[in-house]
Amino acid sequence: MPEESAAQRPGRSFDRVELLRLLDGTCPPTEPPAPPSGPGVPAAALIGLVGHPEGPSIILTQRTADLKNHPAEISLPGGRVEVGDDGPGGAALREAFEEIGLPPERVEILGCLPPSETVSGFRVYPIVGWIEPPIALVPDRREVAEVFEVPLRFVVDPLNHHRDSIVFRDEGHHFHVIPYAGRRIWGATAGILVDFAQTLAS
Repeated sequence: MPEESAAQRPGRSFDRVELLRLLDGTCPPTEPPAPPSGPGVPAAALIGLVGHPEGPSIILTQRTADLKNHPAEISLPGGRVEVGDDGPGGAALREAFEEIGLPPERVEILGCLPPSETVSGFRVYPIVGWIEPPIALVPDRREVAEVFEVPLRFVVDPLNHHRDSIVFRDEGHHFHVIPYAGRRIWGATAGILVDFAQTLAS
């Protein structure tokens, strides 16, 4: 099915109240999760849900092509948990402000997902936040080439979840891919979005 048709296919819609019911308690918003037990560097990513009347959408970024890590890839706003951050939640809000100019006070944290390990050595804590429109985002052009949104109803549809593989450091790795509107969302970002979809479906 063409991506444009799939994006329009009727699917389950979520509002703030339902998302809060599904996610509340999975991760206290003001307390950091337990220290990571693995070797991964702690990082955080914001699953920022914009509450449009037709249904929420997720904010994603296209990274610039000259970055050292993951150039030109599609990602969620986020980065390393730094000293002084209020845990992964604070790191996700700080990074979103630095990358796309999203004011932290505009984000209501609904909860978080279990952390995921990346092949690049990070342990990423996905933080789910609700954002009431309108918002005016100002991307940092040193890091972000473009900001766009993908409907949540598209992300939660398992028919839009695909699998692929790559050889990295002489090892084979399988990963998720979510094609959308001519873009290829893959790797850790797609994995987090698939985990989010499965959490909402459970």
